[in-house]
Amino acid sequence: MLVRVAPGLFPPDLVVPVKALACELRAQRGRPLSRWSTQDLIQQVQQSGLVASVSGSTLWRWLHEDALRPWYHRSWIFPRDPEFAPKAGRVLDLYARQWQDRPLKDDEFVISADEKTSIQARRRKHATQNCRPRTPMYVEHEYSRCGAWPYIAALDVHHARVFGSCEAQNGIAPFDRLVEQVMMRPPYHDARRVFWIVDNCSAHRGVRAVERLRHRHPRLTLVHAPVHASWLNQIEIYFSIVQRKALTPNDFPDLHAVAERLLDFQYYWETTARPFEWKFTRHDLAKLLAKLGTPHCPKIR
Repeated sequence: MLVRVAPGLFPPDLVVPVKALACELRAQRGRPLSRWSTQDLIQQVQQSGLVASVSGSTLWRWLHEDALRPWYHRSWIFPRDPEFAPKAGRVLDLYARQWQDRPLKDDEFVISADEKTSIQARRRKHATQNCRPRTPMYVEHEYSRCGAWPYIAALDVHHARVFGSCEAQNGIAPFDRLVEQVMMRPPYHDARRVFWIVDNCSAHRGVRAVERLRHRHPRLTLVHAPVHASWLNQIEIYFSIVQRKALTPNDFPDLHAVAERLLDFQYYWETTARPFEWKFTRHDLAKLLAKLGTPHCPKIR
């Protein structure tokens, strides 16, 4: 039987099941939907017999109380690396200037490195128009492709220094050139140790990469992040800044202009940059893995 309630007098024992319904996957209700909208939820609530009628603003207010937004979604990757906890823990220790339970010295450095692939040069078929009062900048939708760069970059985590280059392709040789670029200049050339945090790309994957780089640079220690854990690599934060501030909108006459923009932006960013305020700790990691129910929870120190 449908419940009829005076406006504004919905009891808590009605609001709670409505919120629970909003949290369900749509397939559980047999609806051909990928996500709920406010109107979809109203129809489902009424068909479920919870209430005869409810306004969209009322339903939104109920969901807003618990920050529920069933019309949104985010992609994520479940941590499947069996060594996720110890690998992630080492990275977090380095961000906190710790290594094997000991604080880093002043002449020990932490570098975060990765590749931002396929940065295209898109030459628009009509010139971009400047913004005007009450009118945004207009960028032509159609464009010609003028090639693409892989942008390989390294970030000194605790000093906000960036090193990078545009290469014709990814691979061991381009990555080794970046390492050489950093390790041959002060203060890294004379450092006690330089830790390089990298992902599991083929250019720097596994024990062979560790041995190759250690042979060329005895002061270098390669530290691999867990598989599918790019969010732990601070260079990705820098890449997101580059994407927003230097590459969007993408309107370049040729590849040379892209490379010039990227390298010039490094110097521009360093003039005002500060180290990222990294707040995710080993304690947060333990809570996350416990919440996900993984058997690889690290010990909290």
